[in-house]
Amino acid sequence: MTITVYFSSVSGSREVKQHQQEIFQFLESKKFKYFAVDISQSPDKKEEMRKKVGNPSAMPPQVFNEDKYCGDYQKFFEAVEDGKPEAFFKQ
Repeated sequence: MTITVYFSSVSGSREVKQHQQEIFQFLESKKFKYFAVDISQSPDKKEEMRKKVGNPSAMPPQVFNEDKYCGDYQKFFEAVEDGKPEAFFKQ
């Protein structure tokens, strides 16, 4: 299992920063291996993320397990609230 999280290191939104941090903290607490892809470093990465999500206006964070789209922060939050956060990552 290889988790990829698309995020932005220069987001002007405090909410986006918090959401990204919550996902990273969860992954680290569970010792999941993951790649963090900073979309602010390249317009190509932002376009790649949006193409993979299938939404031309998708915003970070967006999470993938291999090539499977797991979801955005809202989907992650709902899985945590349901007590099934691991299911979000499509293990």
